[in-house]
Amino acid sequence: MGYLTLFFIALGLAMDAFAVSVSNGICYKNAGLKEAFYTALTFGVFQALMPLIGYYAGRTVSDAVEFIDHWIALILLSFIGGTMIIGAVKEMKNPSKESCKTYCTSKDLLVQGVATSIDAFAVGISLAVIDTNIFVAVSLIGVVTFICCVIGVPLGKRFGFFLKDKAEILGGSILIIIGIKIFIEHTLAL
Repeated sequence: MGYLTLFFIALGLAMDAFAVSVSNGICYKNAGLKEAFYTALTFGVFQALMPLIGYYAGRTVSDAVEFIDHWIALILLSFIGGTMIIGAVKEMKNPSKESCKTYCTSKDLLVQGVATSIDAFAVGISLAVIDTNIFVAVSLIGVVTFICCVIGVPLGKRFGFFLKDKAEILGGSILIIIGIKIFIEHTLAL
């Protein structure tokens, strides 16, 4: 898998973390550069760790699924992307009425980090079945997520609700397109 494709996977995965970062910037009154850094670090680590775990889980079964790996990648990436888009559209139609806090606790960040990286586990499984250099992939995923999130908190503080759901729609669309690309490439190679 090429670096450009890996970059777009990283960007797609980073969008839900970016959306939560924007939300934190909107909601937490005291969100400054320090909070942006901690948010970005937490999300970047979780987004890099989960595909690594998924990759090694997927490697244990990759030989058995070699002939259907492109189907697995298509289904997983499309499901993850579709779920992101549906969730964003639902949130746009019925915005949550959660009250904002003054600050984001470490527990809040950990829960958000896990919640935004669960889809990265499934992407890790996809990366295993298409035999990708996982260390390049997780490094790129972690760095891209960090950059998106360190930008997301101040953007949220400044621009409000405009960006949040649109970022998740973009991220979901990117993952679906990459799933289709992998499927077409592997189907044509057979």
